Amino acid sequence: MMLNLVLIAMILAMLIPMYEAWQDDDIWQKMLAFASFATKTSIMILVVSVFRDDWMIGVVGVIILSVGNAGLMLLAHVIKRMNEV
Repeated sequence: MMLNLVLIAMILAMLIPMYEAWQDDDIWQKMLAFASFATKTSIMILVVSVFRDDWMIGVVGVIILSVGNAGLMLLAHVIKRMNEV
């Protein structure tokens, strides 16, 4: 029961930046929202792994947390360079 409440609260917190980015047409706001979504998803995976006492799920959460936003930052750099040309 407690895990379900925690997950529902985390899912609602994940939807806030998506709603803000959906209303704005700025590409940087959308990229920020996706980065926030990826971070919150990995934190949610870590919480589930702690509650279930499953360290394999936790390893996946740590990998997503540490490497997940690297592709997004690379994309941001490419878009910035394309706007300069």
